[in-house]
Amino acid sequence: MSEIVVPAAWVAERRDEVVLVDVRDGWEFDGIGHVPGAVNVPFDSFRAGEHAAESGGDESGAAGMLPGGAVFADLLGGAGIDREDRVVAYDDHHGVFAARLLVTAELYGHDPAKLHLLDGDFSAWQRERETTSEVSELEPTTYEVTDPAETETPLVDADAVAAAVDDPKAVVVDTREDWEYEEGHVPGAVRLDWRELVDDDTRGLKPRDEVESILEARGVTPGKRVVLYCNTARRISHTYTVLRHLGYPDRRFYEGSLTEWEREGRPLESGAAE
Repeated sequence: MSEIVVPAAWVAERRDEVVLVDVRDGWEFDGIGHVPGAVNVPFDSFRAGEHAAESGGDESGAAGMLPGGAVFADLLGGAGIDREDRVVAYDDHHGVFAARLLVTAELYGHDPAKLHLLDGDFSAWQRERETTSEVSELEPTTYEVTDPAETETPLVDADAVAAAVDDPKAVVVDTREDWEYEEGHVPGAVRLDWRELVDDDTRGLKPRDEVESILEARGVTPGKRVVLYCNTARRISHTYTVLRHLGYPDRRFYEGSLTEWEREGRPLESGAAE
């Protein structure tokens, strides 16, 4: 059984063995409450943007939408998180923002086997378990990062996407909105909305067999190399985490924009998915 996307009971049994990370805004963490013992690393603090240029991040191409190693190291170290810690992340949006924290940590060298997504979110936890507004004292650590450019990661460039388009053993997956896909997408790409994989009532993943059926209907199977792309890193990250949870062995993603794709003279298709 996979321990990538983990239920609340799994977390509750291992409270002393994991670091819970809440990626909601600080006012939600403090004012609404949080899972007892959790630390707060807001999503906006580790997304690419204003931090990228000053700390070596890059919003395009194979470098991905990363905040920069120095920024990420300061954030996690300041929250008392160590590179060897077992991390469980959660948000209040079915896990889509929390998944980005996990993928970012993986890209900077954290052991993916120690990166977990809470199945459900804060609202789901709050229905059945205690929450608190008390904030634990943090003991800062030194969080070490590895430069993604110096090691093998799931990030790929536009050439790798183009190669996947022509490879019958690969499938390219567009995780954007339907209207975005219709306006233009990588030739041959199938569309998959991450929200199709989650249950609005439980706020977590749908049953495994149902998720696998949704993926298989798009041609996304364990025997193929899966290459994801989007225009928001969180949506790629959630789908990537689900594939990791299901044991899909060959998962990659491209974080360059389609504007960049076209600028390089690469074609796009338009029209709805079949």
